[in-house]
Amino acid sequence: MKFTKTGARSSNYATKVNLLVEALPWIKHTTGKTVLIKYGGSAMENPELMAQVMTDIVLLKIIGMKPIIVHGGGKDISAAFEKSGMPVEFKDGLRVTPDDAMELVRMVLVGSVNRRLVDAINVHGHLAVGVSGGDGCTIRATQLNPELGRVGEVTSIDPTYLEHLINDDYIPIVASVATGDDGKPFNINADIAACKIAEAIHARKLVFLSDVPGVLADCENPDSVIPTIRTDEIDGLVLRKVLSGGMLPKIKSCVEALNSGINKVHLIDGRINHTLLLEIFTDHGVGTQIVRPDSVM
Repeated sequence: MKFTKTGARSSNYATKVNLLVEALPWIKHTTGKTVLIKYGGSAMENPELMAQVMTDIVLLKIIGMKPIIVHGGGKDISAAFEKSGMPVEFKDGLRVTPDDAMELVRMVLVGSVNRRLVDAINVHGHLAVGVSGGDGCTIRATQLNPELGRVGEVTSIDPTYLEHLINDDYIPIVASVATGDDGKPFNINADIAACKIAEAIHARKLVFLSDVPGVLADCENPDSVIPTIRTDEIDGLVLRKVLSGGMLPKIKSCVEALNSGINKVHLIDGRINHTLLLEIFTDHGVGTQIVRPDSVM
């Protein structure tokens, strides 16, 4: 019996050591680099999952990476609309945001969702600063479509404020709100905001943490995750309808980000424990990575 316990313990130690050894080259290539994490889905709405994700992001910070978080807050906004008696309406996947509803959207994103994420990070120390995309005119936008109201199309990103925070050793947490030329706020698609900010700050990695396991070869089979997609394979995946619907604009934004110099884009399932660490620091990962054809690491 004693031999069995010792053997099991030794095997467990060996597994842990192997994981650390496997992580070393990935840590080497990401230390000192910026990683932008677009955070959404149930991983953000479940308090236990959120606490775990924030702890993992703190670990990224401790080992030398420079994380930035960009978030939306769709379900929270819908709940606030319903509570206030406002209609919840979408067109082409974008929330209709009347002028008189924009202040409520900003209150939810900046005053509620952003605050929760900042608090979850700062349990571990004075590490995070909550930021609206309108702060320092970080995100500027113009109206996307009059039928959508205060929904904006990103026109420019000024990363100066975020760079100051990073240089001062903070983790910026950015709510997807922009400033318009009229000085008033716009509601921005968080996926697009994440891609544009990642381009502007020259992030090494862009990670989408949501409710999907990655890109599926068979949409009916959650185990059919495609581990790696090169950008020159995307047109073929669209023709075969592997990529369709709401995934298309996200993939388009990912390709633009990669073409701007970002090394990799990752699509991972935030419902999996420590999915962020597994994807970044293991050889096989847990989601889909999108890379340029010439990418090697």
